[in-house]
Amino acid sequence: MGALSFSWLALVLGASPTSPSAAEQIQNLDASAQLALLQSGQRSSLELTQAYLLRIEALDQRGPKINAVIERNPDALKQAQARDLARKSGRCGALCGLPILLKDNIDVAGPMATSAGSLALAHHHPLKDAELVQRLLDAGVVILGKTNLSEWANFRSSNSSSGWSSRGGQTRNPHVLDRSPCGSSAGSGAAMAARFAALTVGTETDGSIICPASINGVVGMKPGIGVVSQRGIIPISHSQDSAGPMTASVRDAALLLGAMTATPISLDFTQATLAGKRFGIVRKAMGFDARVDALFDAMVLRMRAAGAELMEVELAHHGEYRADEFTVLKYEFKAGLNEYLGQTGSTVAIKSLTDLIGFNQDNQALVMPWFGQETLLSANALGDLSSPSYLKAARSARQQAGPDGALRALKKHRLDALIAPSNAPAWRVDWVNGDNYGGGDSAIAAVAGYPSITVPMGQIHRLPVGISMIGAPDGDNALLQLAYAFEQLSQARIEPAFRPSLETP
Repeated sequence: MGALSFSWLALVLGASPTSPSAAEQIQNLDASAQLALLQSGQRSSLELTQAYLLRIEALDQRGPKINAVIERNPDALKQAQARDLARKSGRCGALCGLPILLKDNIDVAGPMATSAGSLALAHHHPLKDAELVQRLLDAGVVILGKTNLSEWANFRSSNSSSGWSSRGGQTRNPHVLDRSPCGSSAGSGAAMAARFAALTVGTETDGSIICPASINGVVGMKPGIGVVSQRGIIPISHSQDSAGPMTASVRDAALLLGAMTATPISLDFTQATLAGKRFGIVRKAMGFDARVDALFDAMVLRMRAAGAELMEVELAHHGEYRADEFTVLKYEFKAGLNEYLGQTGSTVAIKSLTDLIGFNQDNQALVMPWFGQETLLSANALGDLSSPSYLKAARSARQQAGPDGALRALKKHRLDALIAPSNAPAWRVDWVNGDNYGGGDSAIAAVAGYPSITVPMGQIHRLPVGISMIGAPDGDNALLQLAYAFEQLSQARIEPAFRPSLETP
């Protein structure tokens, strides 16, 4: 695969097919470095965009068929040309000319659909961009297309396969193709690992950025709730949903997050350090894989050697909020989806959760060949957001996970962050039995609404595993600084090998 990627990139950029230098400028540099090439005039946005589109064609649609991109933007090359002209006139934003992929539950006005991976919304064309998309376009990005996802952001069935949708099919893990990419932001994570864009955006309610980022071996951040606008994103939960960056590096994550939000995000990492920083090890979030624990404990020793202070901490009510969380998500999903579909302005016939359930029932062979829609049915049977059962569950879950849980530990021990492994190695894709998650605990931050980030920590049989850091409320900037310092220490990111299976060399 390496020779193939070099040859087509060389043709695009005018270099010798035997020389990897031109390819490395695109494929092996993070977005921050690519931006420097654009700003210096060494590369144009049109060249970058052409190169990425060709790479998507060669490795996503053909070749190993990662199937991360659900739809390509027919206007991408026009956008790139416009960015090049704007740069020359000095009227281009902070991400001027960088090609980006967006998860297919984020509204983009124009020719591409916003479907949440569902055939029910295959012809849903929003009339307005999501607020975060407006900000990204103002910053000068080129939208390459949309990424596949677990259908309805993995909120359709408890037996689903991460990265599978009725509209997009199954996304593959570019490290080992028969392994899961996790989800629900499967396409964004796999696309970033396979270098199909300079930057990608995912969304998370609980684990949908952290898991696919870590399993695909990239950086993924779920910002604190409210940092990124939810307007124009197909919802699950207004109390837990957030879009966030999935990138090749922590610096790129900060760069992208800064363009997505009105909240100032620091790009100055000159003072980023582990020395003197205090971390709380959440041991109860571990123990799911002895090999992962060994990698984590070895990394703890390296962090201590770099001057960090680490201690084991207990979180009160750890995990006790999960039942209440699921109750909250079902209530909020029904209310949020009905509002979204009722106000979208699109000509699509699906205007409510009831309509969606009916569509799925009428199209079972196409929509539900492997798993059903019991989560949708359960949500639709509930009342509205004034229901006492919802209000009680919402208060209890957030209090237990946040003020009485993570925040209490952060304050009591004067911690800069909580840490634990992000995941076990990726499991085999299994459409019959569904996902076989091996471990990881994203719910601590997700239910509390606090920022969290995963950074590559190592690999087991060439399958990436990450480390998660959870910060305090409004601590997004501080968390990025810690993650950057850790990244400089670990240097653990690996490039995907596109192996068909672990049994195939």
